[in-house]
Amino acid sequence: MSEKTTDEEMLFEHDPKGALAQFVAPMAGYGVTMASFFRPTVTEQYPREPARVMPRFHGRHQLNRYADGLEKCVGCELCAWACPADAIFVEAASNTPEEQYSAGERYGRVYQINYLRCIFCGMCIEACPTRALTMTNDFEIAKYTRQDDIYEKEDLLVPLSDGMLAAPHPMVEGKNDIDYYRGKSPAPPPPRSTGWRAAAPTTPPSRRYKSPRRRTDEPVQWLAHDGVNGGDHPLRMHGHRHGRLRSGCPLL
Repeated sequence: MSEKTTDEEMLFEHDPKGALAQFVAPMAGYGVTMASFFRPTVTEQYPREPARVMPRFHGRHQLNRYADGLEKCVGCELCAWACPADAIFVEAASNTPEEQYSAGERYGRVYQINYLRCIFCGMCIEACPTRALTMTNDFEIAKYTRQDDIYEKEDLLVPLSDGMLAAPHPMVEGKNDIDYYRGKSPAPPPPRSTGWRAAAPTTPPSRRYKSPRRRTDEPVQWLAHDGVNGGDHPLRMHGHRHGRLRSGCPLL
């Protein structure tokens, strides 16, 4: 357009309304309000009753296990590199024939998530190659102290279910890490006489999550662990992907 447009040329005026349109206009404005006025009111009784969220809601993280109890995490640190908020710290160690924690060469010896930084974007679970890290529907993770918002590996590991043995223990005879990765169900665990360790609770009883609002028969995704850095050991400061922060460094 070569010519300049003036304010007068850009003005827009509505077509004049008739008497009937002017009479109905206020009713049309309140149409949505009046339609909702006669609908039944639905009020969630939270926290008296558990809140129900969408199935794909991004809540607290959890570290998964295979059917025999071995950890899926192989300590690759891809989740830490993918995290845009630098909220995850992973320190890997090598498995040995005497102590095997995962179905691979390495396992996550230290795994921390700083929920003061986490933005629950889900990029970490997308980067995980073994589906070791997933997100649950649990959102009740508020704590009274900043230190308690740093979750350790013991707080993130999914509890042992029936048929699982607490790591470390060897892989099922005749299976290798590729079989585990491809999802081939491990055979039933051998008897204790072969040297396998008996199942033990992952989280001490004093640090387990207890809530009168949750039933014990609810699915795992509705449960959470409590007692992060529960006072029985000094706080391990959260680190970043290039190394752990020294004690006394800020959490954010």
